Amino acid sequence: MKPYLPVLLLCLIFLPTISLAQGLPTITLGVQESTEPGQVATTLQVIVLLTVLSMAPAILLMTTGFTRIVIVLSFVRQAMGTPQAPSNQIVIGLALFLTFFVMAPVFNQINETALQPYLAEEISQQLALENAIEPVRNFMFSQVGEEDLQLLIDISKSEQPETKEDVSLLTLIPAFMLSELKRAFEMGFLIFVPFLVIDMVVASILMAMGMMMLPPIIISLPFKILLFVLVDGWSLVIGSLVQSFG
Repeated sequence: MKPYLPVLLLCLIFLPTISLAQGLPTITLGVQESTEPGQVATTLQVIVLLTVLSMAPAILLMTTGFTRIVIVLSFVRQAMGTPQAPSNQIVIGLALFLTFFVMAPVFNQINETALQPYLAEEISQQLALENAIEPVRNFMFSQVGEEDLQLLIDISKSEQPETKEDVSLLTLIPAFMLSELKRAFEMGFLIFVPFLVIDMVVASILMAMGMMMLPPIIISLPFKILLFVLVDGWSLVIGSLVQSFG
């Protein structure tokens, strides 16, 4: 047995005693009968809060520009023929920070109209939620396509909305996601074209030289990387991505 294992076992055995002696806080979980309706309401609020926190990544994906950004960055990596460079961690990290950059005006508006007034107890929880949703709705409406929104309205078989306020989030969010996917693939196609031309030219030269057994990707990869560096590809891609949300 390794020398540190007995020490670890002793610490685990005497941890409750040490906690009581030092007055450390403890956490107790259980199910008890409630004596007041307010206790039930508080418990339900805690459950709803935990549910919302668990869905936070999905909310980030569905209501921000993260989807478009991460797909376009992935297309850049695939078009260059380097599926592992940059790595997934770098792509996702860059997509997250670009998402925060693009969504900064929306987050600032939520902070000014919903979060800070609620923390200062100036507005109710319901009003804070409504004020927080409004900027997100405006952002999604600025990016959603009319055809995609109409498609979701027709699929849901709901009444034709007269104003933006009549469109529910259950209809707006999937329509926004569909628009983001379409725009991301359109930008991905434009990114693939120049790299595809290089692959075709290299493949034609190799066939003309009779070197058909040599994979074209081995020869074209350095030229694609060189082209991407010479035109400052990352600045062009990131600039186009950010400006596409304007």
